[in-house]
Amino acid sequence: MGKKRIFTKKELQQLSAEQVIDKLQHENYSLLATLGADNLRKEMVPVGKACNAAINYFFSTTGPKNNQVQHIRNARKKLVKILSKLTPGSYNGMPKDDPKGLVVGFNHPSLGEIARILTMKIDIMGEKPMYFPVNLPWYESLAPNYDRIKQLGIIITPTITPSTWSKLNLKEGSLLYNEGNRLKREFRDIYTNISHDGLKDGGVVFVAPSATRQATVFKNEAVYKKQEDIIPTMSMLALKLYSDPEMDCDFLPMAVLPPAGYKRGLNFRKKYRLIPGERMTAKEIRKKYMPTQDTKRLVGFDYEFHQRIADKLPKKYWY
Repeated sequence: MGKKRIFTKKELQQLSAEQVIDKLQHENYSLLATLGADNLRKEMVPVGKACNAAINYFFSTTGPKNNQVQHIRNARKKLVKILSKLTPGSYNGMPKDDPKGLVVGFNHPSLGEIARILTMKIDIMGEKPMYFPVNLPWYESLAPNYDRIKQLGIIITPTITPSTWSKLNLKEGSLLYNEGNRLKREFRDIYTNISHDGLKDGGVVFVAPSATRQATVFKNEAVYKKQEDIIPTMSMLALKLYSDPEMDCDFLPMAVLPPAGYKRGLNFRKKYRLIPGERMTAKEIRKKYMPTQDTKRLVGFDYEFHQRIADKLPKKYWY
């Protein structure tokens, strides 16, 4: 692909988030490098290359080439077969071929659960699309292969998490700060809009409410004891979705139990467990959490969602 291209100041000011994303996918641009954080992009390059090589392998070695629908189905089957060996996981009790739209929120101790979630989705949750907000460094590593990833039924959208934003060290009030902050907001809007449309069609949205990789469900003991606020990831998504009175998707807490001695990476050949928690239905959420004057979160919803994940895990993973 050659050296990454940098957005000019004029391009940053004039391009919409959709146009920026298109350039990340098809024209070898890097927003991270533009914002002075090429080091964050480079951290994900090895994993991105491995993922892109694997996806290209599944497509190039699978037939029939003259039948696109069957070709993609066969590529998915091969993907599940290989990933089940390289990145094994168990997902007993997870919903199979659920006709309703479903938001699955999970604790995010490593990159390893992403491969297991992908395998589980393709294996038992049918061919309906899977939507995944992806932190910008991870997104940039996959963006050149976006179209093939989408053919597998996986639709990724970029997000700039609070952790990544803090690592950019942009000077407040500067052009890079202002445009980066604008794109951060617009990326979030794109994600929620795509999620809304996908869920109405019965799709599955996967989201890590922590918005970063962390070993525990709750950020720390103070959050667990309600002495500090939880990041309202699930509230913001629920508010957006349920502003549509016809939206009937449910929220499913899912606990990720990593293997003993796991690290932050993919943890090849080590078995994860994906454990469904107690489902939160659209009717329940609207009745119990929606009556609130706070337009940024649903009172108690984020805590309860986290707790339903924690209930399925040993206490050492709680906080």
